[in-house]
Amino acid sequence: MGGAAAAGASRWIQRLSAARISTEALQRGQSRVIDASLTLIRERAKLKGELLRAMGGVKASASLLGVPLGHNSSFLQGPAFAPPRIREAIWCGSTNSSTEEGKELNDPRVLTDVGDVPIQEIRDCGVEDERLMHVISESVKTVMGEDPLRPLVLGGDHSISYPVVRAVSEMLGGPVDILHLDAHPDIYDCFEGNTYSHASSFARIMEGGYARRLLQVGLRSITKEGREQGKRFGVEQYEMRTFSRDREKLENLKLGEGVKGVYVSVDVDCLDPAFAPGVSHIEPGGLSFRDVLNILQNLQGDVVAGDVVEFNPQRDTVDGMTAMVAAKLVRELSAKIAK
Repeated sequence: MGGAAAAGASRWIQRLSAARISTEALQRGQSRVIDASLTLIRERAKLKGELLRAMGGVKASASLLGVPLGHNSSFLQGPAFAPPRIREAIWCGSTNSSTEEGKELNDPRVLTDVGDVPIQEIRDCGVEDERLMHVISESVKTVMGEDPLRPLVLGGDHSISYPVVRAVSEMLGGPVDILHLDAHPDIYDCFEGNTYSHASSFARIMEGGYARRLLQVGLRSITKEGREQGKRFGVEQYEMRTFSRDREKLENLKLGEGVKGVYVSVDVDCLDPAFAPGVSHIEPGGLSFRDVLNILQNLQGDVVAGDVVEFNPQRDTVDGMTAMVAAKLVRELSAKIAK
């Protein structure tokens, strides 16, 4: 843990020490908060799983899990406020509940919701990032433990992808193929002293052996280290400067054969800011929204989990447009997951 995240946890520990609260008492308190958090998600997931199993005939249903974490951002922390805004946009009534291929989101066989991991409440107890990442992983495992639920995670900044992918891989018993849509490769070894930075999440994933293939699409802000790290881990990086050449391949991907499935991670800034201005890192020259949908809808493979991250409501100044974009991504990913 580095930067503001480390400083925040350190201040809490210093204050508790000054109040003569023992380390043992602090750890017991932290454990109680974490256990309560996991219990709430567990009970919600159990209820939704029991409903779907009683309905019968459901192989997979997308289940929303919010992870409102923003402190690992290198610029702005607004993505912590995204999950409730995305949910509001999904159900706001300005559009209907049908996905483009005709699945109905108000059908629990397509989409359920198990709520949010209470990130801020856990951090307020002085829990550091290593343990916090474990809590996120355990939350994802809790959802996956209730067949046929499959986690569709609402970020939050992109640091959440590491504990989520780790949990998915460990629950399935092997690596997955990852389709990662982003303006940035997020593969720094350690960014600004923070190994859990949102700019380092895919380095942690590849180091852990949780992915067999990693395809990064939409890149247009990539440094020398980003390219070197990509080569080190055997990442398939597709930059926007060659998208017209790569389009046919990317719109006809076939992933997941020989591994446990496909994980899809969508950073909203993969889109050109003309389509999604409400992001922390505005990078012109990105994908159109239809480009992204063509890639997702034509993807052949068993999508076992996914995330939509880096929507920043504090920069969504165009009448909630980016919230609707994020909601649409969730809708179409739900249709891809549900079977």
